[in-house]
Amino acid sequence: MTDPVMLLDRRRLLLASSLGGAAALLPGEAPGATRQAARPSEAASCSTPRSAVAKTRYGPVRGYVTGGILAFKGIPYGDDTGGANRWLPAKPPSPWTDEYPALVYGANSPQTLHSFRAIEHSFLQQWDDGFQGEDMLKLNIWTPSLSGNRAVMVYFHGGGFSFGSSYELASHDGAQMARRHDVVQVSVNHRLNVLGFLDLVEVGGAAYEESVNVSMTDCIAALRWVQENIAAFGGNPDRIMIYGQSGGGSKVTTLMGMPSGKGLIHRAAAQSGGGGNIPTAEQSREFSRRVVKELGIGARDIGALQKMDWATLFAAGNRAAEAINGPRAPGGPSTTPRVGWNPTLDGRVITVRSFFDTAPDVSRDVPMLIGNTSEEGMRFSQNPTEAEWRSTLAEQYGAQKAAALVAAMKRAHPEKAIRTLSYGVDSLGYRNRVQNMVALRHAQNGSAPVYQYLFQWQSPQLDGVAGAWHTADLAFCFDNSARCEQGTGNTPEAQKLARTMATAWANFARTGNPSQPGLSWTATDPQRCQTMIFDNDCRMIDDPEGEARRILLD
Repeated sequence: MTDPVMLLDRRRLLLASSLGGAAALLPGEAPGATRQAARPSEAASCSTPRSAVAKTRYGPVRGYVTGGILAFKGIPYGDDTGGANRWLPAKPPSPWTDEYPALVYGANSPQTLHSFRAIEHSFLQQWDDGFQGEDMLKLNIWTPSLSGNRAVMVYFHGGGFSFGSSYELASHDGAQMARRHDVVQVSVNHRLNVLGFLDLVEVGGAAYEESVNVSMTDCIAALRWVQENIAAFGGNPDRIMIYGQSGGGSKVTTLMGMPSGKGLIHRAAAQSGGGGNIPTAEQSREFSRRVVKELGIGARDIGALQKMDWATLFAAGNRAAEAINGPRAPGGPSTTPRVGWNPTLDGRVITVRSFFDTAPDVSRDVPMLIGNTSEEGMRFSQNPTEAEWRSTLAEQYGAQKAAALVAAMKRAHPEKAIRTLSYGVDSLGYRNRVQNMVALRHAQNGSAPVYQYLFQWQSPQLDGVAGAWHTADLAFCFDNSARCEQGTGNTPEAQKLARTMATAWANFARTGNPSQPGLSWTATDPQRCQTMIFDNDCRMIDDPEGEARRILLD
């Protein structure tokens, strides 16, 4: 699991097509996909015809047409979570009769905003903080047509469990997936941080038994809405893929272990996240007691909590978490439970530490795709000399292990600058986490296959030293090299890789196998660690970065 950063700048959590028109299947194009002729004016076209109206169980929603596909933004899948609804399970939206204007993104869960003082990182990422509010149970849909039976791809955003949104990054835009890959693309907002993870059963009584995991039950509510309504948008309710990056990957593996998710998930992908060591019910209850004590309210005064402003609640939670958790260990994702803004093993909503202790039986038949990027630890402000890098590693791991890491990484990538290599150390921890998840699934007899990848395409931007940072793969699996040109340069190589990678994701959503013509992707196992490399030369390799990652295990 990618744990949230409580008190530090939220950005520190992040560590940082033009392929011709021949009639034959193009490299990176989805087999069976409906290819639309690309008209010169198509990219700029936008209209709001009466035909862009879909009927949901709660009422009609009006979207718009953009570049030949339909977009619906900010559709309610639940009621307002503020006031008396705080920390209670999501309620269905109130039905409506007039057309709901699904034309703009909805509110984001209250959170710490991005600091644009991290100039280079902000340039590469293309952030959008949007607006905040507690009426945030909204989702967005992009579809080629309101008729059909297409695979559905539901994306859960990153940001640990503390911040982020369905549209925080330019890469999250789902139009290209609908336009080029003939899928129905969905993204979701839900409750985060103190509004999504606070055990208040001792304060408010039995009605709040799920408050400690209400963020995750929001995600279940969104998936249930998709299952019940997506046919009206041309989607197949029996072919739903969930995927997410960083904290979104942790949401994916958590959902795979939740009994309430059974039947709602048919494929799953965890990108640079997943498999977290979440706290126990008692650990989280003690954390919540400390938060209530910090706030100085009555032990049973749920009304005071429901009226209190978010910033006060959040600050109290951060103080309590810091006192309990202490400093974070180096080397990628945390392997010890940390209380605060993350799910809890409560035995009710969440019954297993999914892909940390075990591969959950409830999702054993769900094919998986797992991987990460090669420079997860990129912080552009850090530019160490080799001596400085060695010294930092020695403080974290000891001199002998530091020397071995530097030597192994330089041998594996002599083409990379010391600065870029230094960004890759955290990625080794992620690689080890991926192998743990693969091993857990492989131990399940008769379970669905797992496919593994490593994204190591090196961005040419800002002198080419940033590498493949945390979230860099999103521009490519969403086929958004042009939308994310500040990070990709939208070079011909970027365009080709984006088409290839997005095709793999779409094929996986359709069939459970990410292979495509000319690029066979075999399932992985713990012995060989077969891995698809996404780079200018996409290929299968056994255990990339294996020598270096194993040094961290010694």
